[in-house]
Amino acid sequence: MATRVEKTTVVLTPEHASAMRSAVASGAYATQSEVVRDAMRLWQEREAKKQAALDRLRQLWDEGIASGSAGELDIETVIKRASEALKKE
Repeated sequence: MATRVEKTTVVLTPEHASAMRSAVASGAYATQSEVVRDAMRLWQEREAKKQAALDRLRQLWDEGIASGSAGELDIETVIKRASEALKKE
């Protein structure tokens, strides 16, 4: 079954164009189109990971709000605890 493709024009910096030509010349990729398709796959994966992280952050936010008030907080104590936690990492 043939894959449907769409032809488009992409403008690259000279450095990106050179890197693409080198990737094809080295045999890492068969064509420049293959380089672009691989770059698009990587971009889509990165965007999906960012969306998943954002979704998780929203979930945690909602859980925090639903858990109710933490009571009164002393900002100096919060900063001290955060600083100590960072030092442990």
